[in-house]
Amino acid sequence: MHLYPGQEKMTKLILSVFLVFMTTGLQAKEWAFDVFLDDKDIGTHTFKLENNRLTSQADFLVKVLFINAYEYHHTAIEQWGENCLIRLKADTTENSDQFKVNGMKQDNNFLVEYNKTKQQLPACTMTFAYWNPAILKQTQLLNPQNAEYLDVSITAMDAEVVTVKGRPIKAKHYAILGALAGKQKLNIEVWYDNHDDWLQLKSTTPEGYEIFYRLNN
Repeated sequence: MHLYPGQEKMTKLILSVFLVFMTTGLQAKEWAFDVFLDDKDIGTHTFKLENNRLTSQADFLVKVLFINAYEYHHTAIEQWGENCLIRLKADTTENSDQFKVNGMKQDNNFLVEYNKTKQQLPACTMTFAYWNPAILKQTQLLNPQNAEYLDVSITAMDAEVVTVKGRPIKAKHYAILGALAGKQKLNIEVWYDNHDDWLQLKSTTPEGYEIFYRLNN
């Protein structure tokens, strides 16, 4: 089909807008979770990914007899490149305790500073980036809250049907155990759909409490 000069220009414009839209759609994604402690709603945790930049925001409040028994606020910004962390900035308040973690890739290392303590990690370091199933192939992961670089063991569990936003979905299920110097630190289960999109998460605390992440509507 022959296009007149004006039509050809307009076609190119529409195509470029479409390609930008498609690229943005591939790069931008959000996971918004309601968080429960033993079936009690305690807050939210959202993850926004755009142009390889991940912003994480968590706000939890546990009340016992109308008294604030536990309060947690966490914000992290992670810049990624080819499944490797390039920069990290995280601020966490847990009750009255405050934690700051800053990291940056430099030469052949990823340098992390945590409350004035510095450590050198491998150049290609990953956090517990549950949104990225590439973490399932790792043997060590960085906790962005306290800069602990944990040894992890990951086990594929039996697939199961989970309910997400009112719909049953057959999900892949994994168990992730994290340890530091042989001492267990994290006990986590995570679920993905057949397209490796993150569906939900469960964390069991050392005291036996269960924290559950459920995608909200």
